[in-house]
Amino acid sequence: MDDIPTAKPIRDVTSSAIPTATTDDLLEQDAIPDLDALPLVDSHQLPDAPVGDVVLENAVHKPPVSQDSVEEIVQSAKYSAPYWVMSLLVHTLILIVLGLVLLPAFQSDQILVEAIFADSIGQQQEDPLEFESPMEEEMVEEDPIVVENEEPEVEDPEAAPPEPEEKEMPEEAAPQPMEKAPAIGLALTGREEGRRVALLDTFGGTAITEGAVQKALMWLKRQQRPDGSWSLKGPYTGGANIENKLAATALAILAFQGNGNTHKQGPYKDVVARGWKWLLPLLQDDGSFGIHGGFNHRLYTQAIATIALCELYGMSYDKTFKEPAQRAIDFACQVQAGTGGWRYSPNGQSDTSVTGWFVMALQSARMAGLIVPKENLEKISDYLDSVTVDGGVQYAYQPGGTNKFSMTAEALLCRQYLGWEKEDPRLQSGAQIVAAQKVRWNENDLADLTNVYAWYYAAQMLHHMDDDNWVKWNEVMRDVIPSKQVKSGREVGSWSPSHDEWGQGRGGRLFMTCFCTFMLEVYYRHMPLYGLRIE
Repeated sequence: MDDIPTAKPIRDVTSSAIPTATTDDLLEQDAIPDLDALPLVDSHQLPDAPVGDVVLENAVHKPPVSQDSVEEIVQSAKYSAPYWVMSLLVHTLILIVLGLVLLPAFQSDQILVEAIFADSIGQQQEDPLEFESPMEEEMVEEDPIVVENEEPEVEDPEAAPPEPEEKEMPEEAAPQPMEKAPAIGLALTGREEGRRVALLDTFGGTAITEGAVQKALMWLKRQQRPDGSWSLKGPYTGGANIENKLAATALAILAFQGNGNTHKQGPYKDVVARGWKWLLPLLQDDGSFGIHGGFNHRLYTQAIATIALCELYGMSYDKTFKEPAQRAIDFACQVQAGTGGWRYSPNGQSDTSVTGWFVMALQSARMAGLIVPKENLEKISDYLDSVTVDGGVQYAYQPGGTNKFSMTAEALLCRQYLGWEKEDPRLQSGAQIVAAQKVRWNENDLADLTNVYAWYYAAQMLHHMDDDNWVKWNEVMRDVIPSKQVKSGREVGSWSPSHDEWGQGRGGRLFMTCFCTFMLEVYYRHMPLYGLRIE
């Protein structure tokens, strides 16, 4: 029993002798009562403590805590706080540290980008976002997709812009009118910077369609060879089986010129200039560009190159190109077949496909103010009469054949350029038939191939009609074509030819990309033949 320590007396905390003071009083007095001055009592003599009081036996004397010392206050709180509070604080700190270490490992590095098709041009981003490209080593830095306007926008797209002195059309080169032919004097001016933006919105183009055009031009720029030409076979993937550098170069130049670029103006003027430096010397004294590609390529290629040459003169009025352009047009008229059209060889047979390209060449010459004999245009009308299957609504590839969607669209466009009025019932019926063939692009349906060649002509013809048929057809086209453009990798900006009737093996990726670009430039490539829509 002697080993059991006797309880030490503690101070009587219930005694009335203890001076009472509130915390505020202590702070005001800047003092704490001297605990040694309190009376000592035996623990066995303490009265029963009232409810709420705390009586401590064997209490340990604690040193006074100064209110001015943060460290002493913390120590005081530690001694007076329950153990579970301290445990809670410690475990909370551990959880926070673990969260900071482990949570970043579960975060995704992916960026979700949502793209929508807009019915109108929205707010354009002034400073393009810069991302690290996985193809940085293979791709060179290109111009931004959205090109700042070099000229102010215009409220009235039909109003003629002020033309610089170098673009003044010579009086002797005035367009040769035909009876009932639509006005064509300003046909190429829709490509002017300010007017192009206005026409894009007026005829149903969007920021998405124009963005796709710019991406395509960037891809074409990357494919230009050191000598200024382009190739149908490569070095890109999905090239054609047969090479034809002249056709490839002319198609690529048409894509750039369709967006308003010439050898003197536009963000791609240097690209266009290098292309013409290679192409123009191929023009021979008789106006022929020679023989390129396969047997059936010759006059196709001649017509395409002639269109590009006449467009360049019509856009720039650079006298360097006037005489060569007129020479190429004279050759086209000289090799026209007796039946009124053109096919694979000079003065041979006729088919609607090659004929359509030459009609576009003659029309481009008229737009530029070059001389096109009236009799040659009339012979084309005679040929078209021979290939219609129902009095002018639908057309075949050659006389006696069956009607085809592509040939109907191409022939009706020729009829528009040759003077048919918009209200002509044959044109109205034919346009309705063409418009019913909406753009479809389903890579999984091997039996339903795409046909960008036919869509190219349908887009032009329906755009000139500018009615409900065009609106409904364009609503599909402007969504589908950009959505199928390659979005990443080495061929970004192009279109794959693998599912197209004429692209796979024959035309290849460059052919495919140029025709898709032509379709998306349709809103401003040529001014509408029948006037602007008045809302």
